[in-house]
Amino acid sequence: MGAFFSSRSLTLLTAAAIAMSAALPAQARGPENIADVAEQVIDAVVNISTKQTVDIKSGAMPQLPPGSPFEEFFEEFFKNRRGPGAPGAPNGGTPTPRRANSLGSGFIIDVSGLVVTNNHVIADSDEISVILNDGTTLKAELIGTDKKSDLALLKVNPTKPLKAVKFGNSDTVRLGEWVIAIGNPFSLGGTVTAGIVSARNRDIQSGPYDNYIQTDASINRGNSGGPLFNLNGDVIGVNTAIISPSGGSIGIGFAVPAKTALAVIDQLRDFKEVRRGWLGVRIQQVTDEIAESLSIKPTRGALIAGIDDKGPAKPAGIEPGDVVVKFDGKDIKEMRDLPRIVADTPVGKDVEVLIIRKGKEETKTVKLGRLDDGEKQAALVTPKADAPEDKSSVKKALGLDLGNLTADSRKKYKIKESVKGVLITGVDANSPAAEKRLQPGMVIAEVQQQPVTNAADLQKRIDQLKKDGKKAVVLLVVSPDGDPNFVAITLQ
Repeated sequence: MGAFFSSRSLTLLTAAAIAMSAALPAQARGPENIADVAEQVIDAVVNISTKQTVDIKSGAMPQLPPGSPFEEFFEEFFKNRRGPGAPGAPNGGTPTPRRANSLGSGFIIDVSGLVVTNNHVIADSDEISVILNDGTTLKAELIGTDKKSDLALLKVNPTKPLKAVKFGNSDTVRLGEWVIAIGNPFSLGGTVTAGIVSARNRDIQSGPYDNYIQTDASINRGNSGGPLFNLNGDVIGVNTAIISPSGGSIGIGFAVPAKTALAVIDQLRDFKEVRRGWLGVRIQQVTDEIAESLSIKPTRGALIAGIDDKGPAKPAGIEPGDVVVKFDGKDIKEMRDLPRIVADTPVGKDVEVLIIRKGKEETKTVKLGRLDDGEKQAALVTPKADAPEDKSSVKKALGLDLGNLTADSRKKYKIKESVKGVLITGVDANSPAAEKRLQPGMVIAEVQQQPVTNAADLQKRIDQLKKDGKKAVVLLVVSPDGDPNFVAITLQ
């Protein structure tokens, strides 16, 4: 049965609703100054137009950087084309030059004409133009790019005064805080959307310095490089990526934090390149098992898996097995904190590094070097499995068949002469070692940060750890190519 209300009842209900709404905090009703902020900053937000000429050969799609705005153009082109240069066309697949156009977003940070955008928006472009909010088009010069943070700095020569915006403090951004995105989605230009900060410090596996702000403000294709504003009109992030099965917004967008962007942009402005600090180590995550085995409480830090012989860490006395828990006065809560903090530290600075070695804290001083692009984080290389060796000299431990390194075994598994330790010749499929993806051909160089040279010695170490009541053991496992990796394995 339906509910019926008299006009007086409706009046009372309406009055009560108004009173309740008035009692709510302004932020709970939604921000009231979005229109004011948008009006204040929109003239500083620009469209980025790029052009690229590509020779189409034998129907092959050109290689483009991930996230390139040209991807959509070429996908559609190759899906539908049957013109000259297409497979089966009359010209027999002769290369055909094609002119591709794409649009992205950016924003002006200096009235002299400095414009920030994403690197992937302008990557491999022949021409770059900046289109102002009033439709004025200006030719842009590329000052510098940084692929690791996906940022680029452009310069235009204005013909009239420009509106500029400033970066805010992204460290003070709170979860649930209202934000505004302005950009050029689907080439529509000057589009304002609003939402909240959904998360901070997001790692989306796009690079070594991932630290994104996540927002549900609508961000689509073409928004890349545009600003994310707080309600003060300050830029707190650079819109860079979305998660979207459909290609449109589903409320999961990511922005490079202003703190990260500002450091990169300052260096691009000063040097036309980014100069990052370099420690010269390979690192890996400190798991609960590794922390327990190395007497680290609570679980934290970055585990040093390897040292670059020519890097700054080696002369400072930092060794594999050390766990970095503080760098230049900043806490290292997890592995991914260290590369970001090191990169942001000035090259040549003498930095204090607090490590934990065999359960005790030590402080080392490192003169920071400059990042070499060839530096890589520790990676576990898994060689192709092979049949186990004769087990006459092999001891069973940890679900592993072990053998001593010989000239024949080095040849069989292609193990470098520089690799020392105990050879893994077989792995029990149901063992903890198999779960850690250990494979024949890998070499165990250390047990609980102590070198081992033969299978019998390793077996004695394991027996002693069991006797001491240890629940897990930390092994330094080296690939045939010499790449080290620490692995914690539960003692059965």
